[in-house]
Amino acid sequence: MKVLLIGDVVGDVGRQMVYDYALSVTQKHDVDLVIANAENAAGGFGITPKIAQELFNVGIQVITLGNHAWDKREILDQLSEDDRLLRPANYPEGNPGRGSTVLTTAAGIPVGILHLMGRVFMPSLDCPFRKADAELQVLNQTASIVIVDFHAEATSEKCAMGYYLDGRVSAVLGTHTHVQTADDQILPGGTAYLTDVGMTGPAQSVIGFKPEIVLEKFLMQTPRRLETARGPGQLSGVVVDVDEQSGRAVSIVRVTVNSD
Repeated sequence: MKVLLIGDVVGDVGRQMVYDYALSVTQKHDVDLVIANAENAAGGFGITPKIAQELFNVGIQVITLGNHAWDKREILDQLSEDDRLLRPANYPEGNPGRGSTVLTTAAGIPVGILHLMGRVFMPSLDCPFRKADAELQVLNQTASIVIVDFHAEATSEKCAMGYYLDGRVSAVLGTHTHVQTADDQILPGGTAYLTDVGMTGPAQSVIGFKPEIVLEKFLMQTPRRLETARGPGQLSGVVVDVDEQSGRAVSIVRVTVNSD
């Protein structure tokens, strides 16, 4: 079976790319399950219930978030109620929502989705490695296929997580840094790995935001709120083909689509 993870959806340009191209990518690659990281979907910061529903309506089956999970307070109730909407599992106990779920595909195959966040150059959270151990004890009771969205800054931490979970999950796929990397591979234990899936958003931008504002921040070192860029869009993602019996990855293919 095949799983598509769409990289960080940024602003209305990113959302439009999903609306316009997610279905065609799904059909082209014969995808069974579609996941999207959408923590930047609402103007670059967080997600709203309306946007989440729009993404579900166009075929996204699971939405993962990240460090911007809490930016729109109106999403908190849905985080607690909707098991298709995940925040990182290693936030401290007591926070709204969940960090993992099991979804059954149309073919009746249970697939576990686990969302974790790194700690290097990121907020101080519970250990993502030990949290992965705890979550897998539960997920593996019902699912032999497990896809991990590891939302992290440091390449070294993402790579370490890939090897830590190699042979225990079907894929470890990095999000957060918005630039698609070229290290797609299947690790020795059968786990598909990619350091970063990339961004779905404005192509002519600095990781989704207006270059002139980002440049001002770098040059002047004064606070300035970022604004999402306009113009042509791109969709970045990755398709992982997984053996249904063993849960091991068969192939991993990067996907990039540019708007017409």
